[in-house]
Amino acid sequence: MSNWQVGNVKITRVVEVEATGGTRFILPQATPEAVQPIDWLVPHFATAEGKLIMSIHALIIDTGSRRIIVDTCLGNDKKREIPAWNMMQTTFLEDLEAAGYPRESFDTVLCTHLHVDHVGWNTMLVDGKWVPTFPNARYLIGQKEWDYWRSTAQEEFGDVIGDSVAPIVDAGLADLVAMDHQICDEVSLFPSPGHTPGHVCVQIRSAGEEAIITGDSMHHPCQIARPEWSSSADADADAARTTRKVFLEKYSNSDTLIIGTHFATPTAGHLKRKDDGEYWLKT
Repeated sequence: MSNWQVGNVKITRVVEVEATGGTRFILPQATPEAVQPIDWLVPHFATAEGKLIMSIHALIIDTGSRRIIVDTCLGNDKKREIPAWNMMQTTFLEDLEAAGYPRESFDTVLCTHLHVDHVGWNTMLVDGKWVPTFPNARYLIGQKEWDYWRSTAQEEFGDVIGDSVAPIVDAGLADLVAMDHQICDEVSLFPSPGHTPGHVCVQIRSAGEEAIITGDSMHHPCQIARPEWSSSADADADAARTTRKVFLEKYSNSDTLIIGTHFATPTAGHLKRKDDGEYWLKT
């Protein structure tokens, strides 16, 4: 668990899975030989041997009047084609409660996009049926994202929409929103397309302070140093590269806290730009 304070807003990270290595399927250009020269990644984000360290976690935004959970990880009991993700059994819900956030206490669930590792705990298995995990919450799903995935199966992972998204829509708990949707005074979305057509980042502003939750606009901090490196899951790799480069230019050398959706502990930091033009993350 990690916590950050952004003005009057508290942000809490609850980890489902953190792992070292095994990431070449998602970032094929990030070979150990290519990663090793990026020395600032060690020890938090990569090993000395160049193996990436990554995390799958949810981020809770607590404004005092709103409780928002951003991206709900992989989930339990779900049939997935990736062996390590198949039929998982984790203590994620217990960990949420231990952090002070029982599932019934959330009023909002936000999906930056609808990939397998961002929607899993939208639902849970009860008596053989997928039911909403957060029964008192409205689930915010991008209209453009929903329109895309309604007709595009995530066949390489399993029936992601069928077990983790459609039951929310069928239960009447989904709100389909624009990519620049304002959730509340402190929290809003902005478009960051490329990884998926409707992908969004989350902006938190309070008392003169600001943070950004990246979603999968960057999977790993190595893409800060090498924004040209693409994810194998990018729907439009060119658009994703453009999104990263614009993001890095806008937020480097600023006071904005960058919180990575898959960045391993310590997960957050400030973007810096070196004199040679290369970017890095100061944690």
